[in-house]
Amino acid sequence: MTTTSTAERARQLTNQRKPFVHATVVRAQEPTSARAGDDAVILADGSIEGFVGGSCAETSVRAAAMGTLRDGNTVLLRVLPEDAADFPETPGALVVVNPCHSGGAIEIFLRPVLPKPLVAVDGTTPIGTAVAELATFLDFEIAPPGTYAGVTAAVVAGLGRDEERAIRGALDAGVGLIALVASHKRAAVVLDAMELSEDERERIRPHAGLDIGARTPKEIALAVLAEIVREMRVGGLAAARKAASSHAATHGEAAALAKEPEFVAGPTLPIGPAAVEMPFAVQIPAAVETPAATAIDPVCGMTVTIGPDTPHGVVDGEDYWFCCPGCLKKFTAA
Repeated sequence: MTTTSTAERARQLTNQRKPFVHATVVRAQEPTSARAGDDAVILADGSIEGFVGGSCAETSVRAAAMGTLRDGNTVLLRVLPEDAADFPETPGALVVVNPCHSGGAIEIFLRPVLPKPLVAVDGTTPIGTAVAELATFLDFEIAPPGTYAGVTAAVVAGLGRDEERAIRGALDAGVGLIALVASHKRAAVVLDAMELSEDERERIRPHAGLDIGARTPKEIALAVLAEIVREMRVGGLAAARKAASSHAATHGEAAALAKEPEFVAGPTLPIGPAAVEMPFAVQIPAAVETPAATAIDPVCGMTVTIGPDTPHGVVDGEDYWFCCPGCLKKFTAA
């Protein structure tokens, strides 16, 4: 029987550009089934591969992990029983009280691992080469030539070579920012000839780059990538959405575009009895990983992730989900 370690699984997910959370138990107090050093990966659909505690602890870990995927921040999660006076205080930690906990307490470090922003660079000119080199230094990932699915921004630096093809490919894939490296005059000629819609024109930056007086290829690359970073951090630029445009449909590309991953925000997930609002900053590929749905256990008030293994009951025609079989039994008996 072949087994995959958590580290190996994490490498697989990273290579597949799938977002996940690496959870590691850093402290445990008996009685608890987890031990310091136990770890797992939590996928965007809430599934857990590995071990970080029993069913009650896993429920809290799932909910907190979904939050880290949305805001991109690491979290130290403290899963405590109702009476946790003997467990040392940890300032800044996210505390969750589990009413159905066996009595032990654990601390779990949650680290989100998100795909690097993907940038397409068209053009083997000195400027295109400089953009690719600087983008790699900035921890972007460069898309394969001619590929636009899931791309955050596309830089068209052909300087007169295949610009229309590159722009059209990026537009049809739903890329939110297309940086055209060209003079004001030539950019206007290129775009006017393409007969673009108003929405398509808004996604293109003719004469791309912030005005820093750039002259050399490397300086121009810096100006272009600075504009992309600004739009990502301030303007809300996100990864490409699938967009079956009329042009794509005409050329038989709609079916292919329908297979591209669509990026959407996950819902706000409550942790414990009270909901914790977390700002949206990361986009999860819905076509690959669907953010897990949650429900409140009507007995203990815990937030549970709805899945095939979640204890479930129907009372008076209404569905209820529970953190453990014990809560299910209590509720149906009442």
